[in-house]
Amino acid sequence: METFNLFNGQTDTGPDGTEPPGYLCHAARLGPKLGASRLGMSIYDLPPGEAICPYHFEWTDEEWLIVVSGSATVRTPEGETVLSPGDVACFPAGPSGAHHVGNSSEQPVRVALLSTKNEFGIAEYPDSDKVGVWAGDAHYMLRRASHLDYWDGER
Repeated sequence: METFNLFNGQTDTGPDGTEPPGYLCHAARLGPKLGASRLGMSIYDLPPGEAICPYHFEWTDEEWLIVVSGSATVRTPEGETVLSPGDVACFPAGPSGAHHVGNSSEQPVRVALLSTKNEFGIAEYPDSDKVGVWAGDAHYMLRRASHLDYWDGER
């Protein structure tokens, strides 16, 4: 049985190493480490002024946020809230689950994000008018504003 400690397990630099300033966190993806396939959990260490990812919502997965240490600032459609260690929040699939998790404090923050795992993923980023689509090894980031007719390009 593999394990990971929520309080002091080691995280790596960035989820994928391409993050710009403002999103320079450290992460550990626990699903692969623990052999999970139907649920995913990531642990994020956020230095002051950094965040996990842009404001977004998932169409295909529900996510839960667990604050492990520090004070996380969470933006949702209702506004911003500061959460403390032990606080848990649910971001349901769809626009009502839109969220952004960051560190507006002067101290490090550690949070865990637990989510369902679907074969396909679709996320929308309202602030930047993007849609992300994940299918197997394929990943597409598209502009929402570039809507095409169903028959566009067909003969």
